[in-house]
Amino acid sequence: MHREIQKMREVALVYLDRSGGLQKFMQDCKKYSDSKQSYAVYRFIISINPPDIAELDATLGNYILHNPIRAAQIFQSVCFIAIKTLSLIEQLQTEAQISILLKPTHLPPLPSYVLSLAAFPFNYTSQRFYMSEGIAIAMGIVTKYTQGARFLCTEETCQFSKGFRYIRVHLPGATESATVRNDFVCGSCSSPLQEDMKFRVLGDKQIVEMIDAKVLNALKGYSNDKSHFRIQTFTVFLRDELANKMKIGNHYKIIGIPACVQNGLQATACIEINSIQLCKPSGPSFVSDNFKYLLSLTASSCWKFTAILASIFASEVVPPGTYNTLKLAILLSLVQTCEKENADYLDLLIVTSDTLVIDRLLNYSLCLLPRGIRHPPYSDIFPSVSKDKHGTGSASIQACSAVLAKGGICYIGDLASYKKDKLELLQSVLESRTTTVFIPGKKYGEEADQQVTISLQTNFWSYVDSSSKKHIQKDNFLIGQMDMSLIPPNVVDAFGLLIHNEFPSCQQSSPLVHHILKKAIHPEAMLYKVSQQFRMQDYKEFISFAKNLHVELSPEAESLIQGYYLASRRVRRDSIHGSTLPASALKILISLSKAHAKLSLRKKVLEEDALIAILFLESSLTLKHGKSALCIAPNPVFPFDLSDENSLQQRDSYLMQCHHQLLKFIGAYGPGIHINTNEE
Repeated sequence: MHREIQKMREVALVYLDRSGGLQKFMQDCKKYSDSKQSYAVYRFIISINPPDIAELDATLGNYILHNPIRAAQIFQSVCFIAIKTLSLIEQLQTEAQISILLKPTHLPPLPSYVLSLAAFPFNYTSQRFYMSEGIAIAMGIVTKYTQGARFLCTEETCQFSKGFRYIRVHLPGATESATVRNDFVCGSCSSPLQEDMKFRVLGDKQIVEMIDAKVLNALKGYSNDKSHFRIQTFTVFLRDELANKMKIGNHYKIIGIPACVQNGLQATACIEINSIQLCKPSGPSFVSDNFKYLLSLTASSCWKFTAILASIFASEVVPPGTYNTLKLAILLSLVQTCEKENADYLDLLIVTSDTLVIDRLLNYSLCLLPRGIRHPPYSDIFPSVSKDKHGTGSASIQACSAVLAKGGICYIGDLASYKKDKLELLQSVLESRTTTVFIPGKKYGEEADQQVTISLQTNFWSYVDSSSKKHIQKDNFLIGQMDMSLIPPNVVDAFGLLIHNEFPSCQQSSPLVHHILKKAIHPEAMLYKVSQQFRMQDYKEFISFAKNLHVELSPEAESLIQGYYLASRRVRRDSIHGSTLPASALKILISLSKAHAKLSLRKKVLEEDALIAILFLESSLTLKHGKSALCIAPNPVFPFDLSDENSLQQRDSYLMQCHHQLLKFIGAYGPGIHINTNEE
């Protein structure tokens, strides 16, 4: 056995030399040596590639994968010999003072190395490495723990009343009482041991709650997935250099050692993390052949492709050709989702009397994204603080719908159901895309109060029921203006787009009624041919591809947007409040223009994209503040039904007229703006 251990030590030294680990180890030793201070514990981190070690020696490779604590002891011996042989740290006295943390770069991609709380049995006693992944849904604040401690024999005549014979170091899953207690006895004279407090080494500790990413499917409002699965949170410990390496709401792959922590009568399964890797969403690099064919058929127009996309979208929920304006707005919002900060966000607020169908349509649309979250009314939209449930008494920040929807959509339902304080908080988030969590120090055992700012990278969807009896009818409405007295004006302005969507007229309502009745009788039936040609999966792939396109504004589109913005600021004014154009109008215009270019699978924003953006925004402003001198039609993006090729051509002609009308508007009211027209 001794010969086998000696061989593994030699292999460990060879691996450290070949991998560059020995050089890093010597640099770490130099830092300790330069400090000229004696420590109870000298901690070293060694990066391990298990397959490389297994090629050098299968036994040592097996130790690392299945008995990492024993493997760490082998590396501990190697490091101690190296320090003494090369005189790297003069202060070091015993091998027990060296603490080794092995960090595997990866594990074999085999089921036996994957840990899932949804699978049984959960083997938390094996003390070996597992890999797992999940979303961080709760994060505690960083606290201290005992990394290592020195104990001395209380018998003065004992040889161990001095020196560094008794060193306690933290092991995975161990509690504070396991590392530091008052019932240790000397192995030589059986006298009690006492800790030398001057040599206690403290480290940082952070407790994080994670959950399987499958939970996102459970939080969608609509799903075709009939499978059942069990979801449970699991606790992970981040220590020392890993503290604060996670952000709430992010998806991570982790490697660590499972353990069971006892807190009174309650036992908690947890994982001591050794390495963290952020999971970045990777979308498909293709769109379906049917979409490609449709794009080639409509190549002569910049508007036909997106018009057809909107018309046939969500045919499982509403008949093709209905709710076109809303469906196009939904698609534009879907392609403007990403996890980057300072992204182009596009929020939707829908005013409707047909809340049931609209709710179904929005729920269906959420499923096209990996992170489409339907906010449950009994929970918080934004992060909150509670006491850590592991008995530490420290604060823990709990995730929420808006955080879980990172890089996606947070659908918050009926806006009128929220109280004033929630609406004010929502307004603040929509304007800044951040929220601040206040942690009172006195309540959570800290010396000072803390404030944690959390970034929220998501689009928000909501609706207002226009048939609600709570509305206060007013007589002084301007032409085109809607009664929005139920919602504070600042909250309405904070949403990028306000869309009015009434129940279809008698001529259009018949297909919708037939659709609802047929779906009630045959829920799984495909009622339209387009539902088979353009499936939900095809739209998922299309949205995933389109949202990742990097688009840039063309000079012509930029000039058109700027001209409209300046002209509207001049036209939309009143004597009391000045300009009624919201401060975010320019951002919304750019976001809408880029979204339409993405939806058209183009990398450059054209004037045609800018026109659609302007018509959407002008329609939204008309609903809020009444008509302006531009004087667009009530439904400017889809002024009539799309039934055949002629109606598509007719819409193109109408949009060209809108473009000409817009140029006249800019020429008349834009201060010094000159835009080339077709006549010029």
